[in-house]
Amino acid sequence: MFQVQNQVLRPQITAHLAQTMSLLQMPATEIRQKIRTELANNPALEVVEDSRCPSCGRILSTPGPCPMCSQPFDTQLDEPIVFISSPDDFPTQYNKNGNLSSPQEISYDNLAAAVEDLPSYVLRQIAPEIEEDERLIAAHILNNLNEDGLLEVPLEEISQFYHVPLSRVTRVADIIKRAEPTGVGASSPQEALLIQLDLLKEDVKVPYLAEEAIRIGLKDLSKHSYRNLAKELNTSLDHAQEIAEFIKANLNPYPGRAFWGDHRQPSESSTQAYHKPDIILKEVDNSPNHRLMVEIISPYRGTLRVNPLFKQAQKQVPENKTEAWAKDIENASLLIKCLQQRNHTMEQLMTELVKEQRGYILSGDPAQIQPQTQAEMSELLGVHESTISRAVSDKSVQLPNRKIIPLKRFFDRSLPVRTTLLRLVENENTPLTDTELVEELSNAGYNIARRTVAKYRAMEGILSSRMRQKV
Repeated sequence: MFQVQNQVLRPQITAHLAQTMSLLQMPATEIRQKIRTELANNPALEVVEDSRCPSCGRILSTPGPCPMCSQPFDTQLDEPIVFISSPDDFPTQYNKNGNLSSPQEISYDNLAAAVEDLPSYVLRQIAPEIEEDERLIAAHILNNLNEDGLLEVPLEEISQFYHVPLSRVTRVADIIKRAEPTGVGASSPQEALLIQLDLLKEDVKVPYLAEEAIRIGLKDLSKHSYRNLAKELNTSLDHAQEIAEFIKANLNPYPGRAFWGDHRQPSESSTQAYHKPDIILKEVDNSPNHRLMVEIISPYRGTLRVNPLFKQAQKQVPENKTEAWAKDIENASLLIKCLQQRNHTMEQLMTELVKEQRGYILSGDPAQIQPQTQAEMSELLGVHESTISRAVSDKSVQLPNRKIIPLKRFFDRSLPVRTTLLRLVENENTPLTDTELVEELSNAGYNIARRTVAKYRAMEGILSSRMRQKV
């Protein structure tokens, strides 16, 4: 009897886990599309209006008191208030006067969270590394990126257009490719992945044959054909799967999608475009101890549930339709449970993250980020590391100072080092060489190699000591 039950339960558990992991990694747009498709195809699934707190108007994601109104101010300092918010609660459009186009008034209505477009962001990074007359070449390259952040124009064409040597255009293109998001301006997804992998080797242990997998097995990787990949690489199936998981968790074949989505805005648009964060962090109003509040923006409006009328009518359907009706109810229930699990995982993650990174969140100073890896967070929450990787993938956070950053920045161990490096250079009397910077960083508690200093210096747009001497 137990074996039979176990055989029935195992596929259900596997389906639940697989769908939860998939939803965890999906961007909000894909989740909304999936829900629209399910609502259109599954009569057992329906969406109803959210229940809201009568006092503050916020969504009540679970039965019981409002997570905001019921919280006293004298609770633990580092314990944040975490809850799910409706996408309707976040303003996406402003009129020409800078006011909300919607009449609904909310506590963060004067949001000033405009994000640079991708070309401007990259150009600002590389400006110190290129000559004045190369900026036009850089701008030409950046303005010809597609929505994936890849360059669609051959470098030879740009060389001919500006009547400059191809080597000079290539130099500018190479500088762009190593800016953030890494791989932007590559000619193909494969090149973008190889660039990212090359830089990643300096900081983490890369699985053996990962580069070869990208060079010769990209088609197998995209199709999840791990047996073919193992055969191509002459390695075991387990190792091929390990390589695939590493690439999926750490690399992005479409660098333009990493944070901006589509970086082009229609010129005829009459409203400003604002990047909508997935999570909003802010201080609780009038909190004497600067308590933090975490709003996780739901990717969809309303509350999903199994249609009670459909469930009741199931008892009266003809026998030949019973199985189909039961399947619809099962699929609807599974989707609802997986979405709830997704929200629960995000709430757990943000609760611990806010406790750990409170100093950085309140100050906005990257030097205050506490070194923490995704592996350490997964151990803290008792989940697999891949769960954390999926949870932070392609998500952004708005800090209390209204700056929007990628969620994965909280796990960027290089950021405090780069911030310290930047301050060392800003306060130097005479330009410090990379070797001297290594020594200064070591005194500050950061032991890194000289080539890593050179890499971080380039990422922060800092010239070499020789060039700084000239300036």
